[in-house]
Amino acid sequence: MARDDSPQRPWGTFTVLEEGPQYKIKRIEVKPGHRLSLQMHHHRSEHWIVVAGTAKVTCGDQVTILGSNQSTYVPQCTPHRLENPGVINLVIIEVQNGEYLGEDDIIRFQDDYKRH
Repeated sequence: MARDDSPQRPWGTFTVLEEGPQYKIKRIEVKPGHRLSLQMHHHRSEHWIVVAGTAKVTCGDQVTILGSNQSTYVPQCTPHRLENPGVINLVIIEVQNGEYLGEDDIIRFQDDYKRH
């Protein structure tokens, strides 16, 4: 369950679990039928581990379905998207690595919620 301090997004929530020099760990929860922007980051890579639910992951030209206890790696400067095609909430742990981990390092190519 998301904590009250979790930033709300149209697709669900995220909670920063820990951060330090050049890394940040988040818990991301995506509502059924929702997806994040098709996006990329110039300054960070990401590792995603599925904790619950089913993830549809777009990474470059590849689309993969991941279940609980499966993971994937998203290199920096690679277009990517996380989707929840299932009927229960998708929960992932995201580990970001890079020189800069700010939320403003998001280049959106496509967004269901008309964010830029």
